[in-house]
Amino acid sequence: MESLVRRVAVSLAPLVLLAGVLSAPAAVAEPPKRYDATVRITEHGIPHITARDWGSLGYGSGWATAGEATCTLADILLSARGERSRWLGAEKIYDDAVSKPATNLDSDVLVGDLHNRRVVEKLLDSPAGPSARAREMVRGYAAGVNEWLRTHEVTDPACADAAYIRPDVTDLDVWYGVYLANLIASAGQFVGEINAASPPSLTDPGLPGLPTTAAEVPAAAKKIDKAKLLASLGRDPESPFGSNATAIGGDASSTGSGMLLGNPHFPWQGRYRFTQQHLTIPGEYDVAGASLIGSPAVNIGWNDDVAWSHTVSTAYRFTPYEYTTLGPGTRYLTKDGVKRAERREVDVEIKTVNGTKTVTEDLYRTPEGYVIDSPSQLMSWGPTSFWAIRDANAEHLRTIDTFLDMGAASSVDDLLDRQDAGGGVPWVNTIAADRNGDALYADHSVVPHVTDELANRCMTVVGRLLDLVAGLPGLDGNRAGSSCAWGTDAEAQRPGILGDSHLPDVVRRDWVMNANDSHWLPNPDAPLEGYPAILGCERCERTMRTRMVSQYVIDQLAAQGVETPDSLAGHEYDNRQRAAEVMKADGALDRVCRLTGEKEACAVLAAWDGRSDATSVGTAIFTEFVQRVPSGLRLWRVPFDAEDPLNTPRGLRTTPSTIKAMKDAIAAVEATGLSVHAPWGDFQVAADRGAPPLPLGGGEGDLAGNANALASRSPGQNIDHARPITYGSSHIQAVSFGPDGAEPRTILTYGQYEDPASSWSSDQTRLFSEEKWVDFPWTEADIEADLVETVRLRSRS
Repeated sequence: MESLVRRVAVSLAPLVLLAGVLSAPAAVAEPPKRYDATVRITEHGIPHITARDWGSLGYGSGWATAGEATCTLADILLSARGERSRWLGAEKIYDDAVSKPATNLDSDVLVGDLHNRRVVEKLLDSPAGPSARAREMVRGYAAGVNEWLRTHEVTDPACADAAYIRPDVTDLDVWYGVYLANLIASAGQFVGEINAASPPSLTDPGLPGLPTTAAEVPAAAKKIDKAKLLASLGRDPESPFGSNATAIGGDASSTGSGMLLGNPHFPWQGRYRFTQQHLTIPGEYDVAGASLIGSPAVNIGWNDDVAWSHTVSTAYRFTPYEYTTLGPGTRYLTKDGVKRAERREVDVEIKTVNGTKTVTEDLYRTPEGYVIDSPSQLMSWGPTSFWAIRDANAEHLRTIDTFLDMGAASSVDDLLDRQDAGGGVPWVNTIAADRNGDALYADHSVVPHVTDELANRCMTVVGRLLDLVAGLPGLDGNRAGSSCAWGTDAEAQRPGILGDSHLPDVVRRDWVMNANDSHWLPNPDAPLEGYPAILGCERCERTMRTRMVSQYVIDQLAAQGVETPDSLAGHEYDNRQRAAEVMKADGALDRVCRLTGEKEACAVLAAWDGRSDATSVGTAIFTEFVQRVPSGLRLWRVPFDAEDPLNTPRGLRTTPSTIKAMKDAIAAVEATGLSVHAPWGDFQVAADRGAPPLPLGGGEGDLAGNANALASRSPGQNIDHARPITYGSSHIQAVSFGPDGAEPRTILTYGQYEDPASSWSSDQTRLFSEEKWVDFPWTEADIEADLVETVRLRSRS
């Protein structure tokens, strides 16, 4: 809590000032009569957009994005309009590789009801809505997309013939797209369950075997498949959604200034791809980095004073409420009497063989949110109760403002103050470093104001079971509008969310990191404890990836005393695997292998360098092994110790289960048709759309301990290879600060342009394969030296 006290004691004046900036920014009050932006495109297709007002800046950003990611942007806007079923068919599965897959119909029903309730329109005019500056930028962004579509033919074969791609994009379409992106860690995990919810019949037995008293909860928890439950909540331990980032402070830096290495692990295709951009209003605003498609703001990036990256936070963005009913149906009792869940109808136009037709679907709501029917999550609509989800990210539209304002930060403290004033960081931690030599870790994201006291007082019996197994408190819906309503912190941007007095952060002069474990250990000398459990666990085991990201810095400082810009950037491609280092200790991994009797494969493993370089031989065997070994006490001789969290657990056991896992791993490698002597790059290749099968280093993240985490998820390209990569390391940035400001190196692993015909589709993928960087053109001199094309955009609004 020391850093919290320090931050509050500095001054409340910056927060007051920022509140004024966000509510009345330096944007024009009226829309400009003409948008006017200059887009300078440098090598690798990176757009540098310069304008004199926020609307024109958005205009250039929208124009550039439409050219780089035409098909994905159009698909995002299709979702935002609730028209997926009309154009693509109702039963087709929509999978954005982050939220839980659902049918197009399920998606359209939810979005259709959001439109019917005018959710975004109301937020636009509310205190939880965007500033005039953000509105102007989004309006310009939509106009820029339309300008590109009016003046260019869509040639990307993935959508060249799509009739829904037209220059009729509105700012409301963009806002709905932003709003839906905010929900991926909350309502996005329940889209199918929302549409499936309906009252049970009189004979519906509900979910059998659930506890009915608190005393029965511990025994019931032992029968729950924890991994399966977490996966259903969007927290699949075998397919995590994550990232890692390290910030070095001036005391551990060769430059005396801060340095940052950030590597988001995101999909290489679809809704959550990044594009790079550089946004400038001369004399007022200058920031560069990466933006999720559909966002005019830089989400991860730098300016001349501070650089930041994000990792997905462990905090929950929602709480389920259980409503005890008066018999089967929608009626439940509150302190104000009997209420009913509201039944809502949504008309959805769907594609048929003869054209389209309209179907009517229904869903249900309480004042807290949508009712769900989800047996896999222990929350079914039974004869005596039902569940609804209150979603903190559904109650604001502050994301664009928050990221825009972060781009103007002058230090890590200023960055955090701007986050708090904006109140719109949706589901990520922030790791940042500044020119002064300070390094920041913070989870100041949007989190429901559910303290441990409130949770303990308000959890239902099944709610306690959810909490014990998944860390998600299920609260009493009958008191949701009274004694079990979310609380409020006076300093929070709005009611119902935790303010910075309840949120973890630390600023240090040596280093901090996060790799998607909880807030607890950003640095081994700085545990953050005493925060509400809804944020994540404390004094709990770290993944091998967390241990690896930390170990890189620990080992570098032990050997050289400081991190240099080159050493920090080098960690990205070092491709060490912490699990391999731990398991190879004392010859344990080789001993397990020898007991399989597989002499040839074990000779390969014994000679293996322990890394996941594309040239490493043996990585394939180890990767298959760590995916099969048991977890917990069955695997390790020394269990996890919270007093030594980066060195425990350790000591690989030699047991029948570990020996079998190794034997099965060797068989799996041989089943690929490749030799056990083949280098890792023969197995693992790029596989986003249009990419050649370039060999890639890196690999399995949490289990093997790769910081350069890569995964194969629903590949459609290069599927004749054993491990075609479609997920993982994405917009990687290594930023240091010199006398004249930021010195950034970046790589966008899948390239800036989606169209495979573009020379900028896989050029950076090739660089990533070769373990190289792009020297991002940041200064005017750099931009001019790298310039490929200049486009002057002028258009009436």
